[in-house]
Amino acid sequence: MPRFAANLSMMFQEVPFLDRFARARAAGFQAVEFLFPYDHPAAEIRKRVDDAGLSVVLFNAAQGDWNNGERGVTALPGRQAEFRDAIDRALDYAAALGCPRLHVMAGLAPDGVSRDTLTATYATNLAWAAERAAPLGVKPVIEPINHRDIPRFFLNTTAQAAAIIESVGPERLGLQFDLYHTQVTEGDVVRRFEALLPFIAHAQVADTPGRNEPGTGEVNWPFVFRRLDAMGYRGWIGCEYRPAGETEAGLGWYAPYRG
Repeated sequence: MPRFAANLSMMFQEVPFLDRFARARAAGFQAVEFLFPYDHPAAEIRKRVDDAGLSVVLFNAAQGDWNNGERGVTALPGRQAEFRDAIDRALDYAAALGCPRLHVMAGLAPDGVSRDTLTATYATNLAWAAERAAPLGVKPVIEPINHRDIPRFFLNTTAQAAAIIESVGPERLGLQFDLYHTQVTEGDVVRRFEALLPFIAHAQVADTPGRNEPGTGEVNWPFVFRRLDAMGYRGWIGCEYRPAGETEAGLGWYAPYRG
């Protein structure tokens, strides 16, 4: 049966972040993910995690000036020192939280820089992060993101991600397969997921086109989840969606998988 993790940056926004752990557990989730934990001490987050009996399965390395539109610096030449500081900080949190996956965002492709240069910078930085993370039992993951949500994001397609992972080593770097982004950019999500299964270390879900909960858009999610289960995917599926209304009211889709 598929295993779902609540994304606490997008779900349960009816309460402050630290109170969302208990809400997620009460809704039946056994694991959580989130974007950036850095506004809160790792020890305080760990207390909320332990009190709720949850596992943290993924969060993002903080890179760049998020509030001013940056979306990572991994592929950006000249930002290597900043990148390494962000990875080290993220790994401190991962160790404190027992989190096995760290999402490392590529960044926006700047004007006037060749894709070959960006790709080389990206692969070099990811190899460094993977080497740094391995002794802690943490696997960095990369995620293709569609151009509608984040224009100019460097990593767009699953094929591009697979080539980067091959260059770094699938045992060291994984694919974060977001079914929402893949549906928007490429479609044919079940066949693509199956073809890339050896690379996939984490998955995420939201319906298209609105990025709301499963069942609010165009995708036949019961079919998709059955196929992912049948093909042998045993990793977590993060619920990185914007609830269309109150979070718990939109969890009817989750009832067959709860617990």
